[in-house]
Amino acid sequence: MPDTTTTFDASHTREPGGEQYDDAAGFYVHGAPIADTKAPGGPIDERWNTRQFEARIANPANRRRLSVIVVGTGLAGASAAATLGEAGYVVKSFCYQDSPRRAHSIAAQGGINAAKNYKGDGDSVYRLFYDTIKGGDYRSRESNVYRLAQVSVNIIDQCVAQGVPFAREYGGLLDNRSFGGVQVSRTFYARGQTGQQLLIGAYQALERQVAAGTVKCYTRHEMVELIVVDGRARGIIVRDMVTGEIETYFADVVVLASGGYGNVFYLSTNAMGCNVTATWRAHRKGAYMANPCYTQIHPTCIPVSGAHQSKLTLMSESLRNDGRIWVPKNKADCDKDPREIPEEDRDYYLERIYPAFGNLVPRDIASRQAKNVCDEGRGVGPEVEGVRRGVYLDFAEAIDRLGRDAIESKYGNLFDMYARITGEDPYAVPMRIYPAVHYVMGGLWVDYDLQSTIPGLFVTGEANFSDHGANRLGASALMQGLADGYFVLPNTIRDYLAEGPFDKVPEDHPAVLEAQQSVRARIDHFMGNNGTRSVDSYHRELGNIMWEFCGMERTEDGLKKAIDLIRTLRDDFWRNVKVLGSAESLNQSLEKAGRVADFLELGELMCIDALNRRESCGGHFRAESQTEDGEALRHDDQYAYVAAWEWAGEGEVPVLHKEELVYESVEMKQRSYK
Repeated sequence: MPDTTTTFDASHTREPGGEQYDDAAGFYVHGAPIADTKAPGGPIDERWNTRQFEARIANPANRRRLSVIVVGTGLAGASAAATLGEAGYVVKSFCYQDSPRRAHSIAAQGGINAAKNYKGDGDSVYRLFYDTIKGGDYRSRESNVYRLAQVSVNIIDQCVAQGVPFAREYGGLLDNRSFGGVQVSRTFYARGQTGQQLLIGAYQALERQVAAGTVKCYTRHEMVELIVVDGRARGIIVRDMVTGEIETYFADVVVLASGGYGNVFYLSTNAMGCNVTATWRAHRKGAYMANPCYTQIHPTCIPVSGAHQSKLTLMSESLRNDGRIWVPKNKADCDKDPREIPEEDRDYYLERIYPAFGNLVPRDIASRQAKNVCDEGRGVGPEVEGVRRGVYLDFAEAIDRLGRDAIESKYGNLFDMYARITGEDPYAVPMRIYPAVHYVMGGLWVDYDLQSTIPGLFVTGEANFSDHGANRLGASALMQGLADGYFVLPNTIRDYLAEGPFDKVPEDHPAVLEAQQSVRARIDHFMGNNGTRSVDSYHRELGNIMWEFCGMERTEDGLKKAIDLIRTLRDDFWRNVKVLGSAESLNQSLEKAGRVADFLELGELMCIDALNRRESCGGHFRAESQTEDGEALRHDDQYAYVAAWEWAGEGEVPVLHKEELVYESVEMKQRSYK
């Protein structure tokens, strides 16, 4: 294991005149530095064992008197609730869906990483750690990522024991495939349904605890406020989405596992119900929001077909194992049948630019290059608003080499889904794909124990700012969600709960009454506001602003314009939004209004965060910071930190706290996949 301490090159972070720049000056104020005080020292491969041993333990008799609220029932939430229930805690599980099985984790397709080295191709815990650090463009914590790589090995064994039907080779061993950003096969999969199968496994574990009486599930309940008493998270306020009733629940600790906020862009691969409200309510109560501008654009999505769409469909990145990505070399060929374009007139641009990784470059690089060739006028497919936004993902060579049956066994359900949506047969005609908003690497700031800046509030999965840095490698989201829920949180939350049981919170406590009043006032405003515009119209307009100015490419001028546009839109939203129906019944318009209100505040913070970070790293590409050949250019001496933003109050600018990133086991260097 190399032991290299990073040195910084200051020359990259100065303008020609030599002065430091601060594009976001005036949009925020500086706060005190923040540090992760829970992360242990010592050799990196021993830190997780050290923390597990040092963490205090709640004895079994006390656990029966300790209560935990878990918000969200995706992989992170379901696995956490099941594991904590199995440990003997009293758990309340909340989700806004009609069943825990409908959590968005079910939509994950391609696979889950683990450093098992079943292929004997040189994989190891350290290689998974290194690939993830490099893939995240050196903007994640070493200790966290190494722990994730260590725990990955256990996840597969846990899921196999639960009966998850991973694909197997002829001899019966678990199969692996490759994903972008790596040169080994470490991704375990169940055809194109990996998320579904893993979620069913976690759901079974959850339901076992429901039957045992340790977990109680509250479906169709949406968290609308966090209760903080004497500086500690002690409960939540939820709205019964069927009856409209506002309910209050208390616990000794609250766990948020509510997913990401990609739907701030309106068009994304996320389920329509995915939102930021749970984490944003916590942010407004004192939980710092970290790196909110880090958004992942997935390169393998079905292109937009028109203004009527309200979401986009993901096609698994695993397709890049056998599919070859190309566009015509000549603009005149873009409207031709791709089967009529000869090989010499095709530009396999990823294979040309990145010969070492080819079609398996990381997602941010594949997405940016797809945008580049389409911007050159070589995009394919139907024109939408005068532009062809699509590239080909071609399986003809793989079908000739392996046979149709082999391709169908690996990707059959994905091909069927594509055919149903587009009306085209991908076995006969190349798929068309284009980048779309997918995952977010930003989220609530947490320490090594997964605890936020509010004591007693823990955050897992995509809801925290995670272990992925500025870019998530494929098949890492499922790995992080299950790692947090099954193995990390249960070992760290006990250190906090060892102080309990805590005093019971009176229902008439001023902090509880204030939270309840704020929820009712918000609902009353929406129901009494006699506006003229629908909630969806505001959401779509916000999404257009975010995609245009804070999407695949950002600039100083564009981000400043976006902030002005969002502020104007938010003011109009509160004055002119129209919510139909009743608050005392099922009302999806009311649900959306609360979510969009939070998206409008989040969108502004995302733009301020992106404006502050004048460097290109991972999925965050600032046009002002690129190499001569158009690649992302980091500035390590100025931006090697986690940006943790504090809510300063209504009408106040946010406060920026910086957590310095220190690398001892890897050397920060310019990423290269060529």
